[in-house]
Amino acid sequence: MRNNRYTHARLSCLLGAALFTASVGVAGAAENLRFAHVYETTEPFHEWALWAADQIEERTDGRYTMEVYPAASLGKEEDINEGLELGTVDVIYTGTQFAGRAYGPIGIAGAAYMFRDFDHWQAFADSELFNEIAQGYQDQTGNVPIALNYYGERHVTSNEPINEPEDMRGLKIRVPNAPMYMMMPQAVGANPTPIAFDEVYLALQQGVVDAQENPLPTIKAKAFYEVQDYINLTGHITDSLITIVGGPRWSRLSEEDQQIFREVFQEAAGNNTRDIQQAETELVAWFEEQGNTINEVDRERFREAVLPAHHGSAATWDEQTYDRLQAIGQ
Repeated sequence: MRNNRYTHARLSCLLGAALFTASVGVAGAAENLRFAHVYETTEPFHEWALWAADQIEERTDGRYTMEVYPAASLGKEEDINEGLELGTVDVIYTGTQFAGRAYGPIGIAGAAYMFRDFDHWQAFADSELFNEIAQGYQDQTGNVPIALNYYGERHVTSNEPINEPEDMRGLKIRVPNAPMYMMMPQAVGANPTPIAFDEVYLALQQGVVDAQENPLPTIKAKAFYEVQDYINLTGHITDSLITIVGGPRWSRLSEEDQQIFREVFQEAAGNNTRDIQQAETELVAWFEEQGNTINEVDRERFREAVLPAHHGSAATWDEQTYDRLQAIGQ
């Protein structure tokens, strides 16, 4: 009886130790994260997302790995924003205009002619004002904006030249499905038509819309230049992508890992910004080689048409925020 009790106790201890070892093994296993975006694998945004994934794994000593899902493979931009809330994705790139649906002030960076030039945009990206707006978005949604990535100046492509605002009257132009993208077309009397990003090429090819607007690197990556003759340099939005970590994931990170995530994604944003700037300087000549006509426009006339909308019903920010943004860098 005594030996039986000893044997039973020993077996219990061994079983407990085995279970403890197994639980430690599970707890120590790497957690795999999902980074979703709607951009092509040929674009810098995807390249630096892959770099960020490698850096996260390396700097967290393998506690986290990250799979990157490009080209809307986990859904359209609306879907991946919703996925942050649901915890089905952990990190996304998204336009400020889409983020602005959840917290209006963050959309200010996506308004037409809100920035004077790239330097004004960069000063805002590095400003206390952006940090305050990002905190407001986090308080509202639980999700955490980490960095602004330069997306480029948005220009209008078309099959007829656009030289002045009047040339856009009645033009059926594809825009992303967010109100800020409609500000400039509406101000000049065009007909903004939301179409999902991965459907735009076919819509242009089939004449569903007459025009679209995007930065030069995107026009190349999505091959819109193949089905549009003119690239009209309206530069109407100095656009951004925000790198956002979902609240469900962020809340489970240690403070140490939160800092690592911030550092990695901010470095990636800087690299994206540099690469997009370089591409913008090179692509005008490249498009001309493809047979496109690069059309300079009088941007001030477009700006004058849009400025009243900064204070109109479409504005999702208050006057103080607007004035502070305009004062940056002056």
